[in-house]
Amino acid sequence: MYLARHMPCLFLENIYAKGPKIAFMSRKTKLIVTLGPATQTPEMIGKLIDGGVNVIRLNMSHAKHEWAAEMTKIVRQESGKRDAHIAVLFDLTGPSIRTGDLDKAYELKEGDKVEFRRADAEASIPLSTTVNYPGLMEDVRAGNTLVVDNGALLMRIDRVGDDRIICDVRTPGLLGSRRHINLPGVRLNLPALTEKDHHDLALAVECGADYIAGSFVRDAAHVLELREAMEALEGEAQIVAKIEDQEAIRNIDAIIKISDVIMIARGDLGIEVEFEELPILQRRIVKRCHELGTRVIVATQLLESMITNPTPTRAEVTDVMNAAYEEADSLMLSGETSVGRYPERCVEAIVRIASRIERSGGHGFGQNVILRDERQKTARAAVTLADSLADARLVVLTRRGVLANHVALMRPRTGAFYAFTPKETVCRQLAMTRGVRAFRMSFSSSIEETIKRSTEHLRKLHLVQTGTPIVIVSDILSDHFAANSILLHHA
Repeated sequence: MYLARHMPCLFLENIYAKGPKIAFMSRKTKLIVTLGPATQTPEMIGKLIDGGVNVIRLNMSHAKHEWAAEMTKIVRQESGKRDAHIAVLFDLTGPSIRTGDLDKAYELKEGDKVEFRRADAEASIPLSTTVNYPGLMEDVRAGNTLVVDNGALLMRIDRVGDDRIICDVRTPGLLGSRRHINLPGVRLNLPALTEKDHHDLALAVECGADYIAGSFVRDAAHVLELREAMEALEGEAQIVAKIEDQEAIRNIDAIIKISDVIMIARGDLGIEVEFEELPILQRRIVKRCHELGTRVIVATQLLESMITNPTPTRAEVTDVMNAAYEEADSLMLSGETSVGRYPERCVEAIVRIASRIERSGGHGFGQNVILRDERQKTARAAVTLADSLADARLVVLTRRGVLANHVALMRPRTGAFYAFTPKETVCRQLAMTRGVRAFRMSFSSSIEETIKRSTEHLRKLHLVQTGTPIVIVSDILSDHFAANSILLHHA
């Protein structure tokens, strides 16, 4: 009885009783953290990498260009010191609607009238602010719900004019400067990329970003526009589509098919849909990403209380556990590591929670992958073979990382899953792929030599022993090894 009552506390204390190193070595779920004032020094970035971070996110909604360029440089330096392949994700602001600047925040009461007007319009009532989207008045109508600051304020649109809307305040609170506005269920005619996004995109390409995230993606055309703009700048980053509103949900299959990675951005999405629907949508999107062969991130408020508290709530532990049990490729921390008091403890907590649930199994969505071509069928066969052999290792030889991603989508049970590639960029782009550990190694013209060198590398790291079975799957061509081939080798 005592144990049952006190087990949660014992568990939370035990999170910090040991370091994350052992769990990190076998952890499959990848971890993305956001840099900010709390984590912008080389020393702290190094500690985050040591703690098990795989991807560093730079939030361009708040970042200046000089800062983002410097952070990218530091991440590369700290990764190089550790021979680690840490990816950098530039997260574009996207076409968000925000209020204007105020000299002092408005203290709003229920029933107050608030005006949102175009920048060139004069205030008509005392509680008035501008909005950065001049087309707002054309998209909304009286009766629509307007949500400010991620749900801190709820309003109902009372009147719509040519250059302003008047809203009734439904919940009291403070309205500050540059607060984000959501309009649940309203189709907004915002552009896919703003002028700011184009400037930030150019910086991301210049810095050699591994991933670029498009915010408020609403359909496949938006993803395509971002990719074409990136490629026009000669960028090679992979594209992350952030799912944040109801329109994206309606177009989810098309968005998944054209994106490299899907991010379930639960902050805005949780405002756009009824909150009880959010966990159902999360699970459906994760499952559909598995079926259609696209990696997926679960993001926002995973350990929100740890911005100020040294331990997570029991609900947060369960939330992280559920995302890892659904076998998402990556989990992402935002304010917890950018401005929080305990960024290292957040990393420790999420690593240990994810590692623990992985030992008890997953949801099995990897069995639902729709096999569309020979490469995916080869990946399935390789995973089936590796899972059928005791203590087997799974090795992928790949030039672009595509086959490694296909293998990962099958969710192999083995924790010993490695990819070898000649390209550093491919190693970093696999940092967001569940379960795989990437190594950079040049390929020989002889497949026998390539296999020998990869085996020796694993042996040097004590990842294989003499006689260990290794299932090798490859999509590279050589004189004696065809594309999409499987070989059973013993160390």
